[in-house]
Amino acid sequence: MQALWRRFEGPTWALAGLIYGGWGLLTWCYDLVPWWLVLPTGAWLIAWQMSLQHELIHGHPTRNRRVNAALGFLPLSLWLPFACYRESHLAHHAGHGEGDGLTDPRDDPESFYLTEAQWDRMGPVRRMLIRANNTLMGRVTIGPAISMAGFIAAEAGYLARGERGRRSVWVLHGVGAAAVLIWTWKICGIAPWVYGVLFVYPGMSLALIRSFAEHRAEAEVGHRTAIVENAPVLGLLFLHNNLHVVHHSRPGLPWYDIPAAYRRDRDRFITDNDNLVYRGYADVARRHLLTAHHQPVHPRAAK
Repeated sequence: MQALWRRFEGPTWALAGLIYGGWGLLTWCYDLVPWWLVLPTGAWLIAWQMSLQHELIHGHPTRNRRVNAALGFLPLSLWLPFACYRESHLAHHAGHGEGDGLTDPRDDPESFYLTEAQWDRMGPVRRMLIRANNTLMGRVTIGPAISMAGFIAAEAGYLARGERGRRSVWVLHGVGAAAVLIWTWKICGIAPWVYGVLFVYPGMSLALIRSFAEHRAEAEVGHRTAIVENAPVLGLLFLHNNLHVVHHSRPGLPWYDIPAAYRRDRDRFITDNDNLVYRGYADVARRHLLTAHHQPVHPRAAK
């Protein structure tokens, strides 16, 4: 029975049910739950769905792309179309183009680095925000606003240029976002701004903790991906992608098999990534709460 459960990826199906069922129950019972419980629970569920969507992008729990896309389609966060996330994340893993692959902003759409040309075009206020966003404190406070604004501005440019397929992506996303708003606002009585404050923004803040120290620019590709050990709570939220080097080494591995794979080959993984290891997210905070994780301009994307 256990073998069958894992063969059909029962843990991922159960996770999807828990996320959507938990979100539905929390929003339905919104008037009965104090805001100080709604906020952490709502944030957790939004971030957890983003972790689930990451699994769906990598071919879980089925090998059918349409089935997986249907599981990740409903935009609980309102702002991010699943199709756009899928496109950018697969490009993040592919690392092709004129640059140097992973972390290079010319190749990697999920990079937090900039090219020197991008940096030169920025005024002092934007530069200050980018520098702040490279600290953990900045990433969880202003990071969601910077990420959302940058993404929406880029997508507006694609739409203005009539990029093929973009309009249909946003039309479909609009249907999903409207469904979320009808449920939360018209049925559950949660005003959109309240939903944004209690669910969306803090959920994005949690999700950005995971990506904050995942990668750094290094000459060797294998040295660019980090490991965060000893993270039982946030590790569950991130579906064990705190052990990120395992995911990049074996991107098709389901989330619930990552810890065992890491334990089996821990010494090799640490050697391969040149000891880029944090002893938990408290260690990440100790090193980078107010100290930048990296300089804004990527070393191989300078003039």
